Amino acid sequence: MDEAERIGTEAARLLGMSPQRVKPLAGGDLSPVLAMDLPSGERVIAKGGPSPETEAEMLRTLAEAGARVPKVLAVSRICLVMEALPQSGGLRGAGWLELGESLLRQHRAPGAPDDTPYGWPVDYAFGPVPIPNAGQATWTEFWAEARLRPSLPELPAPLARRVERLAAQIDEHLPPRPFPSLLHGDLWAGNVLGEQGHLSGLIDPACYYGDAEVDLAMLHLFGAPGREFAVGYGALPPGWEARRAIYQLWPALVHLRLFGAGYHGMVAGLLDRIGV
Repeated sequence: MDEAERIGTEAARLLGMSPQRVKPLAGGDLSPVLAMDLPSGERVIAKGGPSPETEAEMLRTLAEAGARVPKVLAVSRICLVMEALPQSGGLRGAGWLELGESLLRQHRAPGAPDDTPYGWPVDYAFGPVPIPNAGQATWTEFWAEARLRPSLPELPAPLARRVERLAAQIDEHLPPRPFPSLLHGDLWAGNVLGEQGHLSGLIDPACYYGDAEVDLAMLHLFGAPGREFAVGYGALPPGWEARRAIYQLWPALVHLRLFGAGYHGMVAGLLDRIGV
């Protein structure tokens, strides 16, 4: 039984019914994602991943913070089953405004622990790439120890030296104690669903608490949101332009580790912008 079959079988067990139709969905690069049509006529989504139970908790936490995310229907250590959000293309005009307003509410919601507010209760992963999330008392310590230094053994020596230099100097670049916002953690356009141009919801979180600008940096890494997004989200603190390259470096490092040398140029270019 391959992984997709295993996920489909487990989803049927969790739901207590056999689907009438199962269709693999595009975009499941790191784990199969299945659309399942139930006898009731409802469509649900079933997926595996590094930890379905952790993803379910992330979705619930995001929902509590006001984010539009799929409802968790069932979960086990093998499989997460959730509602299928409507999707018919990307965001337009008002949809980008809705995303900005929704993300601002999410980022302002309280919820981080008081003693070590930056991080998440458990580690996670992007496929084979671990995501350390151990809580830290300062944001700068978290970014250096959980987002920069773990990649050093996987990098070519010249890039590793530059990333280590940035980690050692991180106090000069990032605020030590920004408001600990609830982050989606993987907010690129493919994880933002639209229905007739409006915001349908966010999928595939990799949550933790940290500087809200992390989500914005990711959203701008592989494209640009519509200008209405900035209207909905509002102005950023001074110096955000310099911080953006540092926050974009983390997903660039992940892509390099996942997909190889084709991302060396992106990592080197971001380090050039940072000046290390």
